[in-house]
Amino acid sequence: MRLVVAKCQVDYVGRLTAHLPMATRLILVKADGSVSVHADDRAYKPLNWMSPPCTLQVEAPDPDAAASMGVTEVWQVRAKDGDTLRISVADVFHDSAHELGVDPGLQKDGVEAHLQALLADHPATLGDGLSLVQREYLTPIGPVDLLLRDDRGSYVAVEVKRRGEIDGVEQLTRYLELMNRDPHLAPVRGIFAGQQIKPQARILASDRGIEWRLIDYDALRGLDNADERLF
Repeated sequence: MRLVVAKCQVDYVGRLTAHLPMATRLILVKADGSVSVHADDRAYKPLNWMSPPCTLQVEAPDPDAAASMGVTEVWQVRAKDGDTLRISVADVFHDSAHELGVDPGLQKDGVEAHLQALLADHPATLGDGLSLVQREYLTPIGPVDLLLRDDRGSYVAVEVKRRGEIDGVEQLTRYLELMNRDPHLAPVRGIFAGQQIKPQARILASDRGIEWRLIDYDALRGLDNADERLF
């Protein structure tokens, strides 16, 4: 990954046009060829970007731009469809490259991993008649946390989250789309399970025909002793 902090002007030309006037920004050039321009706010979202596949070519600036704005070089980032991200670079304050290597991917935290293991041991928590087929059932886009079967013999894909949000529902939706193309599995229904599930995630899940289940982690671990409760 290359990180460049520089004063720059950014122009996107293509199906849409956008202009960012000269200011100090962070430019990221990733190993996949993507180029993105960031300000010191907006969290992770870039001001503008070009997704791969694209090519980066550095050119000399127009003499007028060099004279009036101090532009020293122009980055032309072109996509296959002809869209172009043009970055006019002036003062460069930082320029470094770093080899990050292969990312191992997002790992579940201890609570989430333990929750998955407990549900695998007690699948009936998610519904009557459910039994475990496999943990971490592999699909072409990643593993489904739990693959269960109901008492009618139909498969059920379960995504387990500590905090259930919209992106988790989207993830399960993609798994279900692929699994339902397999005649050996279809029809497959989905269950989105979590200790907490945000209202937006509940609405999206229901809209897509996915069931959602709130899981009491302590009760599942056997810490909820009915003899010690007042009610």
